[in-house]
Amino acid sequence: MAGEPLVQLKNLSKTIGDKNIIKELDLTLNTGEITGFLGPNGAGKTTTIRMMTGLMRPSAGDVVIGGKSIQADYEEAIAQVGVIVENPEMYKYMTGYKNLLHFSRMHPGVRKERIDEVVRQVGLQNRIQEKVKSYSLGMRQRLGLAQALLHNPKFLILDEPTNGLDPAGIREFRLYLRKIAAENNVAVFVSSHLLSEIELLCDRIAVIQNGELIDIKDMHSLQKSQYLIVAEPAEQAGEVLKGIGFPVEAHEKGWIITTEAEHIPGAAKLLVGAGLSLYTIQPYRTTLEDQFLEMTGGGQIAEARAK
Repeated sequence: MAGEPLVQLKNLSKTIGDKNIIKELDLTLNTGEITGFLGPNGAGKTTTIRMMTGLMRPSAGDVVIGGKSIQADYEEAIAQVGVIVENPEMYKYMTGYKNLLHFSRMHPGVRKERIDEVVRQVGLQNRIQEKVKSYSLGMRQRLGLAQALLHNPKFLILDEPTNGLDPAGIREFRLYLRKIAAENNVAVFVSSHLLSEIELLCDRIAVIQNGELIDIKDMHSLQKSQYLIVAEPAEQAGEVLKGIGFPVEAHEKGWIITTEAEHIPGAAKLLVGAGLSLYTIQPYRTTLEDQFLEMTGGGQIAEARAK
């Protein structure tokens, strides 16, 4: 459940030379909510994240985090942010605990009790005293998450956080992230090419293309109540279904009808009553990949699904 607005991208723009890389982005992120950031390669995702973290100065607009401007009040704004970019870099010759102890010194007020707390949160308490070189990739990702959470940030930015993880590691990381967003009331912003994972992880998605924010959708709204109906003759079946008054679209196997489950028995009776042969009625679900391609007009994305 989304909480209060925490992060605001206000008219955020970036021009390099005569090229508009990012064009007037407006986006609000809420506490306790995980937002996926999607777009074809070259759409402007990385540039946007760099501006959100203060690594690149906007040409116009601003990023406001917890009421603090990333430009005018950088230290106060960035103190509320934790970041994971792909595979976190750690000192492999040191234990996981000593890594966290080292990073804790960069944030005033991080006590031993807080280190122990984040270690428990990410489930590393049984291995935290071992050297990082002995960790699996999934464990290093969890240690990176612990590092990002040390200073108790209100806003967590993740750029391709599951790169290189196997399916079990991806699922494990997803569960920890959802737990942290809910329990710590953190606003989470995830940029990833793994659309199947974004679909399972996020509460909503923001889609960018050619530097413009083209759509923001709640994940629940993307999960339409649709059914695949296969009946013969197909053309006559389509006419009957269209006459019911619900949205109907052609499918290679038959027809897709968008309606609630309680209306399906009535549709079946109409088809049979019209003398048609009814072969199949089954729930039909379009994937986020399908809808992403529809939103972007087929814009290519590097990797659509976790392998």
